[in-house]
Amino acid sequence: MTDPLVSDLRRVLGGAAVRTDAIELSLYARDASLISGEAGLVCFPSNAEQLSAVVRACAAHGRPFVPRGSGTGLAGGATPAGDVPPVVIVTTKMNRILEIDEEQRVAWVEPGVLNLDLSREVAHLGLHFAPDPSSQQSCSIGGNVANNSGGPHCLLYGVTNGHVLAMEVVLPDGTLAMLGGIDPEPDGLDLRGAFVGSEGTMGIATRIAVRLTPLPPSVETLLADFATMHEAAAAVTGVIAEGIVPAALEMMDRNIVEVVEAYIHAGLPVDAAALLLVEVDGLAGGAAEQARRVEKILRANGARSVEIASDEEQRALWWKGRKSAFGAIARIAPNYYLHDCVVPRSRLVEVLEQVSEIAAGQGLVLGNVFHAGDGNLHPLLIFDQRVPGTLERVHQAGRQIVEACVAAGGTLSGEHGIGLEKREHMGLVFGAADLEAQRWLRQAFDPSGLCNPEKILPTGGSRCGDIASLPAGAWV
Repeated sequence: MTDPLVSDLRRVLGGAAVRTDAIELSLYARDASLISGEAGLVCFPSNAEQLSAVVRACAAHGRPFVPRGSGTGLAGGATPAGDVPPVVIVTTKMNRILEIDEEQRVAWVEPGVLNLDLSREVAHLGLHFAPDPSSQQSCSIGGNVANNSGGPHCLLYGVTNGHVLAMEVVLPDGTLAMLGGIDPEPDGLDLRGAFVGSEGTMGIATRIAVRLTPLPPSVETLLADFATMHEAAAAVTGVIAEGIVPAALEMMDRNIVEVVEAYIHAGLPVDAAALLLVEVDGLAGGAAEQARRVEKILRANGARSVEIASDEEQRALWWKGRKSAFGAIARIAPNYYLHDCVVPRSRLVEVLEQVSEIAAGQGLVLGNVFHAGDGNLHPLLIFDQRVPGTLERVHQAGRQIVEACVAAGGTLSGEHGIGLEKREHMGLVFGAADLEAQRWLRQAFDPSGLCNPEKILPTGGSRCGDIASLPAGAWV
C-alpha cells in the first residue's frame, strides 16, 4: 500500500523527485559523520514553492523531516533520527545564483549553491564569499548557514553569520518568511541571527542574501616548520600578541604533513613536528610588511625555516595540501573521526598534549590539522573500523577529548555544529536554565517538533539519547 504522504509529495514534485528505493534511502541515512540513521523517504524540491509544499505535506501528515544540503556535515546534523524515519528534504537541486549586486556587494543565492562556485562566479568582479571551509568545493551555502561554518580565513573575515544579511525561509509549518534584510538596520528582532547556526531545526532557507567581500589586492603566504609542537604554539601566540591578525593561521602536525606531502609533492619538511601556514593580506606594501613582521616572530619562537610563497602557484599548492588533508588520511587508514572543539590559545600546547595522551591510551593514530589562530582544534582519530573493538575505542577517545577541551575553558564546537554527535555533552557547557531557554526558542519556530528532531539539545532517555547507548549500527 502506498504511503499517503508519498502520493501527496509525488503530486507536488513529480515521481522522479521522490525516492523510496532501499538503496537510495541508505545513501541518505547519514551525512559525513560516523552516525547512521534511517530515512523514511527522500525528496528533491527544485524551488521555494515546491519546498514549502513538501514541508506543508509533512506537517499535515505529522511526519518529521530533515533538511539536507551536500551532506558534508561532520556532526550528524543531517542524519535522520527518531522513532519515525523522517523525510529527508535535499536542497541540491536549488542551486541557482539568483542575483548579484556588484555595487552593494550582495548576492542572492539558493541554498544548494556550492560555496566555491559562488566565489568563482564573482571573481571577475574582484569579489568572493569569505567563509571557506575545507569542504568548500562540495559544501553548500545552505549548509554553511545551518552550521555557521568557518574555515581557515575566518580568523580575519569571520564565520558565516557575519556574511549573511537576509534569508527567505520555509518555517516548519510550511509558511514562507523573510528574516533580516539588506538594509543596514532591518526592522524587528534579529531572527536571522537566531536562524544561522540552528542546524536545520528552525526551518529551511530557500533564498539567502550573502555579503560579498573584495579580494585583497595583495596576499603573502608563509610556511614555517618547527621541531616541537610547543614552539609552533608559542609562535601562534606570539603573532597574535603583536597585534597582527592574519587572514589565516593554520597548524599541521607530523602525521598530517607526511600524508599531505605524499599527496601534493610540494617539498614539505616531513621531519617537522609541526608546520604553520600563515597568510596575511591587504595593500601590497602593507601585506609585505606584515609578512616580514610575522617571519621575524616565527623565527624568534624557534622556526627552523620560514618560506614565503614565491607565486600564486606555490601558494595554491600549499593550500591544496591543507584543504585536502582529511582525504589524504586514507593513505594511513580507511576511516577517521574528526573532532571540532575550541580552546583558549594560551592552552593550546597543554590540550594538544592531553589529546595525544588520550589517543595513545586508546591505541589510536592521531593527526592534528587545525585553525590555530582561534584555537579551533580538529584532532583526527585515524582507524580501521573493520578491526573488532576499534570503533568503541574511537568513541571513548572522542568523549575524553571533548571533556579535556571543555575543562581547559573551551567549548564544544567551532564550526561543525552539535548535531547528534555532541548533544549529550551540552550539559558540560550550558546549565539547565540555558538549555531550557534554547528549547523555548526552538519551540517558537517549531512547536510541532517535526523539524530535524533530536538534534542539538539533550534528549535524556530517547532512542538517540546518550551517544554511548545508540542502537547497534548507529555508529558506522
